[in-house]
Amino acid sequence: MNNLSHDGKDGGSMPPMMRVIETFPELHSKSILGAAAESSHLEALRFKAIRQIAEIMENQSHTQRYAVSLSELNHNVHQEIVSKLLAAMATMATDNSSAMIALIPTISQVLDTCSRLDQSLDLLFQQCSKQWASSDQHVQHLLIEFNQTLLELSSVLIEKDLLERQSRVLERIILSHEHISQWKEFVQEILADFYSIFPFNFFYIAFAEENGLSLYLYYLGQCSEEVRAQARGLLSQQMLQSIGSPPGSAVDIEEFHIHCGAEIKTNHNIRMISVPVPDHSPNLAGLLGVAYAAENNLSAQEESVIRSILAVMVMVVGSSKVLSRTLLELEYYSVHDPLTGLHNRRQFNDILCYEIGRSERHNHEFSVLMLDLDDFKDINDSYGHPTGDTALCAIASALLEHTRMGDLCARIGGDEFAIILTETGPEGARVVAENVSRALREMAITSAQGNRFHLTVSIGVSSYPGDGSTIDTLLEGVDIAMYKAKDMGKDSVCSFDATETRVSIRETRDHAENLREALKEGRIVPYYQSIVDCQSGELFAFETLARLKSPTGEETTSAAMFIETIDKYGMARELDLAMINNSFAAKRACMEANRPEANAKIFINLSVQEIQGRGILGYAEELCQKLELPPESIVFELLERDAIGDMTNMRRFLANLRRKGFAFALDDFGTGYNSFHYLRELHFEYVKIDGAFVRNILNSKVDYALVHNLSRLCQDIDILTVAEFVENQDIWEALKDMGINYAQGYHIGMPMPEMKQPFRP
Repeated sequence: MNNLSHDGKDGGSMPPMMRVIETFPELHSKSILGAAAESSHLEALRFKAIRQIAEIMENQSHTQRYAVSLSELNHNVHQEIVSKLLAAMATMATDNSSAMIALIPTISQVLDTCSRLDQSLDLLFQQCSKQWASSDQHVQHLLIEFNQTLLELSSVLIEKDLLERQSRVLERIILSHEHISQWKEFVQEILADFYSIFPFNFFYIAFAEENGLSLYLYYLGQCSEEVRAQARGLLSQQMLQSIGSPPGSAVDIEEFHIHCGAEIKTNHNIRMISVPVPDHSPNLAGLLGVAYAAENNLSAQEESVIRSILAVMVMVVGSSKVLSRTLLELEYYSVHDPLTGLHNRRQFNDILCYEIGRSERHNHEFSVLMLDLDDFKDINDSYGHPTGDTALCAIASALLEHTRMGDLCARIGGDEFAIILTETGPEGARVVAENVSRALREMAITSAQGNRFHLTVSIGVSSYPGDGSTIDTLLEGVDIAMYKAKDMGKDSVCSFDATETRVSIRETRDHAENLREALKEGRIVPYYQSIVDCQSGELFAFETLARLKSPTGEETTSAAMFIETIDKYGMARELDLAMINNSFAAKRACMEANRPEANAKIFINLSVQEIQGRGILGYAEELCQKLELPPESIVFELLERDAIGDMTNMRRFLANLRRKGFAFALDDFGTGYNSFHYLRELHFEYVKIDGAFVRNILNSKVDYALVHNLSRLCQDIDILTVAEFVENQDIWEALKDMGINYAQGYHIGMPMPEMKQPFRP
């Protein structure tokens, strides 16, 4: 600042405004001179404020100069007055006039007063100078702080139009299935938008792939081979340096041209801005970073925006690549088995459908092989599931080795495989099946524990169009053939014979659904067949026999026609409940009507599985209590052919139920090898002798002897006997002579929908 002393000497010749500008040399920079051109509001505000403060300081300098001038004028006047007074005093000293002599003290007093006034003015000016200097310093500090504040503010604030342009780019970055699957094209779309904000020349994406290093290089505009070579070298070097690889490492480079800019000229001073994936980010398929290269210098705001967009693109490009790879894997595993790499059931069905159409158009044959490993569960149980998986993979490899390029091998289930042999007839398919069977039989597999084992396979073969012309008929046929191979002792190949009686799986399933509906509608009902005393002919009991009524109620079907389907599809519980409810209600009706049939017992057939696990007998006990039926009047029949796995548990179970009053009968006695074993281990009140023996006792000495001896055996161990299939009077009389207790059959009485007293022979 200009700092003048009271003696009038100038502290510096530089104008105050120039020294203000020199204090802030950036006012000469682009931020001031280019303010109008850039339309920067903050720069204009800063320049205006500095200019106004400088003008205030200039005014203060003028005021200071004016005060100095006044001080000099006052000092000069004082000097002139003092000089004149001193001259007057000298004149008066030569004059002896008493009057003149008398004025000398007064003049001396005036001189003293002027001297003191001059000293006071000097003190006042010195104080003002200090205040001016202090004010000048405060203004400078204020100006510096204001300038720094605006500079910091301008460095963090982005112009509105810049922010809007950035938003327009970012809002286009939306991940979709199309963008993910075609991520390279997606990047080009983003770069074209990016270029509209800041023109640039190059862009690259670097990946560390499993099979090597990859560099994707994008050119924004036309460029010569020289420029491309320069970019490849520079960016490859940058990539290798960033991952710590040797400079000469091989890099796979893929280049893209985006025609949205002017021609790119050679520039050896290309500036690059790289945004790597942060260390804490998840693995983005080895993404190293995304780089922006430009020839022009960037402002702080522009560089900030570029980095923010690049940071987003790092995530977009990396995520798109990962998701693209994931989608490819999903597409692969949607048609392949993840364990063996073979095609799965879905792809097998699709190719089978296609092959049917193709063969129909070209009049070709083709064959289907269905393979099921024999006793594969034993492998998993013996050596563990990992060894089982190893075996499945080895089998898959063997199938591929013994099939052609155009054939299809698939794993369609746990240990089931299928093969489509294109343009192959039954004879050729049989040869392939035998070769595969032999190869698998000879293949030794080693478990994790070092045990060696072998596997065999049962194979079914069916051919188009001889064995079927649709997917359903072909698969049904090959399935039947495969199970036929199983029944033949496994480790064999069977072809489907279309001339054989076809057991339709679909028809069986439809039949099961019809039975399920019939149970819901109450159309499976009990019919009652009489059981009488062989000696007296008196009614003893009724056996409940299931009958299926047609929807019109005019026809009925015996249980022999649907009982296997009932058991196969898990409807035995519903059937047992229907039999118990209806027969108990019928007996209660007889009791209320005081009919003689009310004293007869009821024999009800139950499967062992239902008795063991479903609580049927508990339900029967509650129903007896509700209807006030004596449990002693209920006899549950167990089929001998039903396997009783846990004899100890069954013995305990029957004993508990017997204490509640129920009785049990062993049905079809004599048909199995375990008949006498059951009699020894389990206690039954009744034994029903199988009708196959009873109906031939008059014609077969063997059957007669068997029935006679069974009767004597049961009498010796206090078990009552019931003979089935009594079809004439002669059989009845023979049974009497043997001592059989009770009899039932068409000669005694036909099954009836109601409990009625039979004809007494």
